Amino acid sequence: MLTNPISFLERSRFSPESLQTNNKFQLNNGTTVEICCPGIITFEPAFMGVAKTILLSSGVHGNETAPIEICDKLVEDLLSEKKQSNHRVMFIFGNLPAMNIGERFIEENLNRLFNDSLSTDNQEQIRAQEIKREVKRFFNTDSVVPSSHAVSKRIHYDLHTAIRESKNEKFAVYPYLHGHEYNKQQLQFLSACAVNTILLSQSPTSTFSYYTSLNYCTHGFTVELGKVKPFGENNMQSFTHVIDMLTQLITQKELVLPALKECQMDIYDVKQVIDKRSADFALHFADNIPNFTGFKKGTLLATDGDIEYRTLEEGEAIVFPNSNVALGQRALLTVVPCDI
Repeated sequence: MLTNPISFLERSRFSPESLQTNNKFQLNNGTTVEICCPGIITFEPAFMGVAKTILLSSGVHGNETAPIEICDKLVEDLLSEKKQSNHRVMFIFGNLPAMNIGERFIEENLNRLFNDSLSTDNQEQIRAQEIKREVKRFFNTDSVVPSSHAVSKRIHYDLHTAIRESKNEKFAVYPYLHGHEYNKQQLQFLSACAVNTILLSQSPTSTFSYYTSLNYCTHGFTVELGKVKPFGENNMQSFTHVIDMLTQLITQKELVLPALKECQMDIYDVKQVIDKRSADFALHFADNIPNFTGFKKGTLLATDGDIEYRTLEEGEAIVFPNSNVALGQRALLTVVPCDI
């Protein structure tokens, strides 16, 4: 049992040897807690009935601190019994060493390692294998295994903050669903979190949210909650809706959500995925241009040696521009408005 006043996250980051891993204990309210490994902890209520299975991940990029602070508080509220979960919940704090140095990653982008690879050549690859093992164990112990997304009660929100400012501050990426229908209730929940912009991915990726959506039928999302800031410098008031709805998701058996027609949502389709192919890759717009800035049709966005990348439609907008990614990784998305 965790009796030390230092939080689970702090112990995971700074004294992982003090954690008894694969150790289960019971809280006074009947909740079973398991410390799976440093940075991964689960809560299972005594009486669930027909319940959700919830995965909340943060810190997959170590310098994206607001989601880490939000999840840290949720974990401590559950451990101290200030809050009680009505569903099975797993919290994952992803890249612990990167958190400790305030960097996105140590050697490799962890959010590009959720695939079939079994490589363990660096810290991020080792952590990806560990996370995949624990996620598999978590979902494989569900009392009901969903046959499709349509009947699934599994949810995964992979919480992030973006490198640059965004015209739409909070937004989510809906992973490619391979023809399955988009879940309207999930859009209602995200809108209640003040996440009113959704990007519809149109191809497989190696992100964490796509991985759980594909392999475990989760309603998975990569959720961007604002801009990267150091620990202690986040204005937590700007996350009030997110914190409130995540708390309700965990503690309430059922949620009361706004009707979809009342949700003022902007839906975007991913138009282009531009990967960095050479060291000559360069973006052709200013570093301070926010995500979701639109451009005229035919505008030069990037070059990669002799290759030019231009907008294909009027108003086509940029998201996640980053010329510093490794070769072969995504350096830019472009998006256009759409309906679902």
